[in-house]
Amino acid sequence: MSTNKAPYIVSNLLDALNVITKGRMVTDWNQITSGSNPYVVMKSSNIPGKNVIEIPGLIFGNMDKPITKVGVAMTLTESVIELASALEIELLVVHHPVADAANSGGVPFAHYLPLYNIDVIEIHEAFHGLHPGIAFMHGHQKLHTDINFGGIPGNVLHTGIVLEGIHTASDIISRLDLYTDREIEEGLLAFEQSVRENPDLKETTLANPPKLLSGQMDSKVNNILHFFPHTGFTVNHLTQALDLYPDTDTLIASISRVRKNHPLVKEAEKRGLTFIIGNPHSVEILENGIPLAYGIQLLLPELEVYMLRERVTASLLTSSGQPEIHQYGLDMASQYLVPQGKRERALNQKLTVLN
Repeated sequence: MSTNKAPYIVSNLLDALNVITKGRMVTDWNQITSGSNPYVVMKSSNIPGKNVIEIPGLIFGNMDKPITKVGVAMTLTESVIELASALEIELLVVHHPVADAANSGGVPFAHYLPLYNIDVIEIHEAFHGLHPGIAFMHGHQKLHTDINFGGIPGNVLHTGIVLEGIHTASDIISRLDLYTDREIEEGLLAFEQSVRENPDLKETTLANPPKLLSGQMDSKVNNILHFFPHTGFTVNHLTQALDLYPDTDTLIASISRVRKNHPLVKEAEKRGLTFIIGNPHSVEILENGIPLAYGIQLLLPELEVYMLRERVTASLLTSSGQPEIHQYGLDMASQYLVPQGKRERALNQKLTVLN
């Protein structure tokens, strides 16, 4: 742990987040059971035992614990926990809701987080709709936001009008490339591909660039509907929104994405609307994480505030490392995981590439 005297305690940070969220944070556990805090929300796909309750507040830790270093992350994972440990970060503020074991390497928080003196605050729905940054990044001034469109918590819909200097679909896509450092990310990936001698290595953000799915790159843009498909936004919601905002000429879907044959795109084509898919979810650390971190820094200026951003890559199995690790993996699988008859057949048919 840092030897510097801690300027704040955890409750100071929770108070700061309550300022940032306009009082949406849970400060009394009775708010969870009473239903008095509308940002305490159950999320479920109706898979037994896999639902989670979002609780914007201190999920694990001690309100009176001194803190000097805080990390802001989108999603709590074992990689985030381990990096926070290495940096001696005492508290993580994570955007997305956390679940015991699911977000801590398969083990309970109580077994893992105390090893590194890490507390956790989650914020998610309590942070939505507080700033116009995602709209701004996508080239429009937000005029109205509904964070429960169609009565679904978290089904966020923005309406907006394009910013000065934004005239076409191409302008929006170029703006996104600028704000997400696409040129630098491309250079970084190219360097890694060269070092690893793996030209087929892929990275999340670059593999999911902004795209035009309906209309032309020079299509004029003016009145925007901006939504997020993963929140439950459907064609029926689109129809309702277009009835409310009939001057809409451009649709933007971001954070999550749809493909060219998705019903939302087909509806846009039928109505002659421009449809752009913007930033992927992997960029939300910039869209929501950076404003959140600066809010904390402005209110608690003596804290050291870190951004924890995960970078995920993918490659074919046979291109995923040095010969030693491949031999290790093959040995473990062939000797312990796969029965002998099936193992020999597979080795003869496919894995000879390793020889």
